[in-house]
Amino acid sequence: MANLLSAERVSLTLGTRHILDEVSLGIGGGDRIGVVGRNGGGKSTLLRVLLGSQPIDSGRVTRVGGLTIGVLTQEDALPPGATVAQAVLGDRAEHEWAGDPRIRDIMNGLLGGLDLAALGGPDAVIGPLSGGERRRVGLARLLVDDPDLLLLDEPTNHLDVEGVQWLADFLVQRRTRTDSAFVAITHDRWFLDATSTNTWEVVDGRVEQYEGGYAAYVLAKAERARVAAVTQERRDNLLRKELAWLRRGAPARTSKPKFRIEAANELIKSEPEPRDDVALTRFATTRLGKDVVDLIDATVLIGERTILDRQTWRLAPGERTGIVGVNGAGKSTLLRAIAGLVPLDAGKRKEGRTVQLAYLTQEVRELEQVAGRTVIDAITDVRSYTVLDGKEISASQLAKRLGFSGPRQQTRVSDLSGGERRRLQLLRLLMAEPNVLLLDEPTNDLDIETLTSIEDVLDGWAGTLLVVSHDRYLLERMCDRQVALFGDGRIRELPGGVEQYLQLRHEQQARTAGTRSSAAVPTSSAAGVTTGAAESAYSPAQQREARKELARIERALSRTEERESRLHDRMVQAAQDHAESARLSEQLRELHAEREQLEAEWLEAAEVAG
Repeated sequence: MANLLSAERVSLTLGTRHILDEVSLGIGGGDRIGVVGRNGGGKSTLLRVLLGSQPIDSGRVTRVGGLTIGVLTQEDALPPGATVAQAVLGDRAEHEWAGDPRIRDIMNGLLGGLDLAALGGPDAVIGPLSGGERRRVGLARLLVDDPDLLLLDEPTNHLDVEGVQWLADFLVQRRTRTDSAFVAITHDRWFLDATSTNTWEVVDGRVEQYEGGYAAYVLAKAERARVAAVTQERRDNLLRKELAWLRRGAPARTSKPKFRIEAANELIKSEPEPRDDVALTRFATTRLGKDVVDLIDATVLIGERTILDRQTWRLAPGERTGIVGVNGAGKSTLLRAIAGLVPLDAGKRKEGRTVQLAYLTQEVRELEQVAGRTVIDAITDVRSYTVLDGKEISASQLAKRLGFSGPRQQTRVSDLSGGERRRLQLLRLLMAEPNVLLLDEPTNDLDIETLTSIEDVLDGWAGTLLVVSHDRYLLERMCDRQVALFGDGRIRELPGGVEQYLQLRHEQQARTAGTRSSAAVPTSSAAGVTTGAAESAYSPAQQREARKELARIERALSRTEERESRLHDRMVQAAQDHAESARLSEQLRELHAEREQLEAEWLEAAEVAG
């Protein structure tokens, strides 16, 4: 493996902050490196040092001769007067790029096809495009140029679930040259696990290096803390809790962590599940009663677009649901309709009498009214104490759990960074003690450590939780259920989670392409996804029976999940007993087969139920 770039004893001070302290590292051909660390810790500065655009105080950075480097920054550098085609393809002749399957793949994956339909066509001007669209153009241009070393600063920003999946597949499967590599700053833990062969953590002027993706990084970090007898007990407990989730959580991990199973089991042998769903649901029911928020035969129109078309959704006490969907499908509008902020064009919204609803929007403008106050004052304005996980904690204690140290709590709100404002926004909501919490893209501007802390806090929060996010890891970690919006006005259940959503989207796109080519009338399709508004071919009696069948299958799926959880616990306990482990593994395979059969039956019944 050829060495592409080396940094030797690099030091850098900006103002009074020591960003890098005699850091040495190297990048070899084939390396896929994810960079993590706190906001403001120096991740972007490290990328500029590697690029050569940031002068250093001491040390040296050497690059192999002829090395080409491409960088994706968080600042937009596209010429506003250029067309999309010019920005992405440069002066390449049509036969040159159209005959290159790699470039065609990039245009299909990021820009809506060879006709650049997602951005208004090849002649669309860069200037009027949205921030997310310009981000896609910049990323596409960089991938088309295909430099030896890619330096990517938050490449998944503004990408939906499909876009993140495509980018991960492209970087792992299409960029296979032995003389190429990439370094990516990201807070998307699924993307980090799916793509990285190594993880760098920028912390306190150092760059700690770990082999593997996010799962391996969490284990190695926890092991280092244990070996060094670190006294930060709560921080270590949080690491073990995260590791327990990774070992017991969703089995469909994109990459397998390269760590010793025995070490992982030893660290988490006494660690409970991340949250006690039964106890939280019982407490949530006590706080909320039977009725939360119901949308009954709801229709929502935005201009000529139909966001919801006669949809019924009854939220349950303690329900934790993730919402995914294509950009523009109406995910945020759905949240606002549930919150009562968007009037229904038809149907009814019903809210329980005991509901205390809080809504984390993508904006932080509500903090403008406390801009001149300190962080702790902005929190205690709402409440000084709250109950979390059955215990009373103070505003200062909760602020510390979400990353505001004692001195930082005295900072004025107007001086906070974007990520800190986001944390303060959530803190104020939690201090109000809501029992229904709506989160719209909560990962915006947050680093991995903060996301982990937020998940830890919400593990002990009893109430109904709805989350809109493109962060697959967060959806799996925080939610027990996923639903999807495909832009056709319907809310679809996803028993198979995000993987099922991506599969259905692929099938939907394939049908759409086939419909365009044959000029056929849209009809109902497999797996419960419809591409048109054709009337149901099933009688009302058949649909009633199908709905009963759906309820039965959902109960069976719930029991299956409980059995699977118990099996995982027994497998952890029997890690040293090979015979018992083999027997339990066989039971787990049988259980997975049973669950797949139930999910297939669910999809068939869902198609009839409509």
